[in-house]
Amino acid sequence: PPQVSFTLELEFSCSVLLDRAEVTLQATSDSTEVTPQDNVVKLSVPIRYEPNLFLSSNINLHRYEVHPLGTFSRSSGPEFTTTVKVQNLGCYPIQNVTLHMALPALGHHQATILSVTHVFTENATCMLQLPDERTQVVPVPPEDLLHTDR
Repeated sequence: PPQVSFTLELEFSCSVLLDRAEVTLQATSDSTEVTPQDNVVKLSVPIRYEPNLFLSSNINLHRYEVHPLGTFSRSSGPEFTTTVKVQNLGCYPIQNVTLHMALPALGHHQATILSVTHVFTENATCMLQLPDERTQVVPVPPEDLLHTDR
């Protein structure tokens, strides 16, 4: 029997959100057919909208002091602020977005190089989870900067 293949391309509106797309296809012919009831098919397809998330970050400290090994001071360094923003650039609402951030908090010989003092959130819920014995903490290795000009 002859076959016909084709592709349907549907375009959806930002103002109307649908859960499913339903399409009815019917083939007709001028010839006489014994079983015309199988010439109709109804398709129902779930719709998933593609998110368009934009993640940006900004930090107000662009200068770092490098101490020789063994002379690292245990006193706290300068306070700095980093801002992380998640934006939905698409026209479809997005739910249950979770952002995980791992902060480099340990240096050579397990020296603390970062501690969180304040967390401010806007339109979000933030949980600060300190590492425990079950969390794998990877220390930042010391770097040899003798051969680096800048």
